[in-house]
Amino acid sequence: MTAGIGHTAADHVFTPEEGGLILVDKPLGWTSFDAVNKIRGAMRSVVQRKNFKVGHAGTLDPLASGLLIMAYGPRTKQLPTLTGLEKVYTGTVTLGSVTPSYDLETTPEPAGPWDQLDEATIRAAFARFTGEVMQRPPLYSAKRHEGERGYFLAREGSQVEMPAVKVLISRLEVTAIRGAEVDFEVHVSKGTYIRSLAHDVGQMLGCGGHLSALRRTAIGPYTVADADPPVVWAQRIAPLPDRS
Repeated sequence: MTAGIGHTAADHVFTPEEGGLILVDKPLGWTSFDAVNKIRGAMRSVVQRKNFKVGHAGTLDPLASGLLIMAYGPRTKQLPTLTGLEKVYTGTVTLGSVTPSYDLETTPEPAGPWDQLDEATIRAAFARFTGEVMQRPPLYSAKRHEGERGYFLAREGSQVEMPAVKVLISRLEVTAIRGAEVDFEVHVSKGTYIRSLAHDVGQMLGCGGHLSALRRTAIGPYTVADADPPVVWAQRIAPLPDRS
């Protein structure tokens, strides 16, 4: 931690000219832009400059919660160096049903029976996805295919397949099996889609599967345990006036 610049709201000293890094726990249902906008609004109200820079490293989908690293002022120049750090997630794969988006952004449809699968079979399937893996990003994503964003193609009803890319999954552990729901923790390189991992595991097991919960718990040495929600940051930076 840089001297005088804490990452959590409780210990952070807002220094607009020097800049800083802050750790944000993005709530479920918020976009990454929502989180940035909330904190940027508070900062701009203090510095009274509309062009005051605030950004983040590593987008999180609205259906995922957890760690966003944000930077403001001159420290925004550091953000590109943070996007390549290893990321850690916890999540849940629901077996027996699939979705076009590989998560709950679209409606699950029955795919195949899962209740015949024993614990050893499920754990063995997950274990197959450690190391360097060729992974196909979901069509419902910001990845481009022939210059067009995947999610635009998906909404137009396109059936194209995104090209597979090599990613590194350095660790993948099943932490609980609760009927059709399988909880896991995974450590991945930049560019890995956890939704695709959930889909691929379901395909390997022959029953289908989709990602039904996701939380990012770490980016490199930074952890969500040291993060605060956007509303806490905003209140700490620009406290609301006491109307009592």
